[in-house]
Amino acid sequence: MSLLDFTIKMTNEYIEKMPKSLRKKYGQFFTSKETAIFMAELFDIPQNKEELHILDAGAGTGILSIALIDRLQNMSYFQKIHLVCYENDSNVIELLKDNLDYVCQKAKIQITYELHTENYIISQMLEYNEMLGANANPLKYDMVIGNPPYMKIAKDAPEATAMPDVCYGAPNLYFLFASMGMFNLAPSGEMVYIIPRSWTSGTYFKKFRQKFLSEGALEHIHLFVSRDKVFEKENVLQETIIIKVRKTNHVPQKVMITTTQSNCDFSDRTTLEVPYHTVVSGKDSYVYLVTNEQEIEILEQLNSLENTLPSIGLKMKTGLTVDFRNKDLLRDTKEPRTVPLFYSQHIQDGRVSFPIEKEHEYILAEQTGLLQKNVNYLFIKRFTSKEEHRRLQCGVYLAKHYSEYTEISTQNKINFIDGLSNLSECIVYGLYVLFNSTLYDCYYRILNGSTQVNSTEINSMPVPSVDTIEAMGQVLIQARDMSETICDRILRSFIDEQNDRYQDDIERIGNATKTAS
Repeated sequence: MSLLDFTIKMTNEYIEKMPKSLRKKYGQFFTSKETAIFMAELFDIPQNKEELHILDAGAGTGILSIALIDRLQNMSYFQKIHLVCYENDSNVIELLKDNLDYVCQKAKIQITYELHTENYIISQMLEYNEMLGANANPLKYDMVIGNPPYMKIAKDAPEATAMPDVCYGAPNLYFLFASMGMFNLAPSGEMVYIIPRSWTSGTYFKKFRQKFLSEGALEHIHLFVSRDKVFEKENVLQETIIIKVRKTNHVPQKVMITTTQSNCDFSDRTTLEVPYHTVVSGKDSYVYLVTNEQEIEILEQLNSLENTLPSIGLKMKTGLTVDFRNKDLLRDTKEPRTVPLFYSQHIQDGRVSFPIEKEHEYILAEQTGLLQKNVNYLFIKRFTSKEEHRRLQCGVYLAKHYSEYTEISTQNKINFIDGLSNLSECIVYGLYVLFNSTLYDCYYRILNGSTQVNSTEINSMPVPSVDTIEAMGQVLIQARDMSETICDRILRSFIDEQNDRYQDDIERIGNATKTAS
């Protein structure tokens, strides 16, 4: 029996005895054997050291670090491995110790270990924040491997206050573990972590991304097509990825991206090499998780645009009214002093339909904070189901259709693009062309894996100039067809025209250069 097989056997016995509800309380979901082997194989093994130092924070039963030791013990490059594990869940500590003792007895090379039962984050707060001065000499590791706890904590939790440089709002433990793991790495050391993909975009993780990706470089990303297959025995629905990061200031030319359907057969995977700056892009350090050449082309096409909504005077915002918190203001029918309250259900076939005999379609105009001017908008649904064809679902709202109102309200499950009051209706339709196109829908899916459409990401997406948006809107109005197919044709014709102009400019410059020489 291999070292890993023994650990898996003991872990499965633990899982059968311990209720999932109790393990979930600690954010405790165990890595499968196949995933552990794959993660261990991602490391480039240093060949110039006699001793390796490995860190496994949030070690659980030791599956990941023991999978790595199982691989390393068959290599002749070094004589000794020193493993440091952190685990403060009293339910699993004894099992972890038993597994590590077994490894020390059975491994083909010398293995020593330290088992720390204190809080991983808090125990290093002073070193992390450089509060120990020049005398501090914390141990640095050649390899860091981990499946950190996935658990949201309060913004004033001890772990959050210990790492203020990466926290924004109420953080999740998993990215605090990743950031501390980067701190623990030696120069050129490698980290392999299995974590949710949620950190790859959005304001919430911005500080973490910027620090994490300034101290290290992504070398490998592994994606699972089926999110319900990553922790198959745990029945966890989580958008999870595996990352390999090297602690270095040198940015590689390429990132390796692999994809599998599940964690059962990593041999059946697709492989894609992507330019680093296509994957990690922009001042917000968004990470674009592409899976094929077509998606790379989509990113390159849209990223060539130089504008965003805010740069052209527009901005996507979230609807103002949380309906269940304002029940006393809601009405089913029109009354004096009420205004329309728009929900995602009012977005139908590219337009906004109202009323639709839905309950609570009106709201009393008593709280100014819930009201907005009755001007033109593009409405976009904030939430869609995983199975729906499109993530971006939008509708054109024209104020002239509701001219009896000076104000309206929007429920917070829709977004709206603001700033259109003094602009042509054609621009509203042009924005619809963009966000109802396949190209923009794919771009958003690459950027954000959740079913929620966030205004932060939309406001960061590249868009054409106002004149071009207006021109596309004019074509859509003339077409009298709001379908995705028509939007795709209009946007494609613009992109092709832009590319033709770009090629003409190159030829002009080339001819001028030849003439001058």
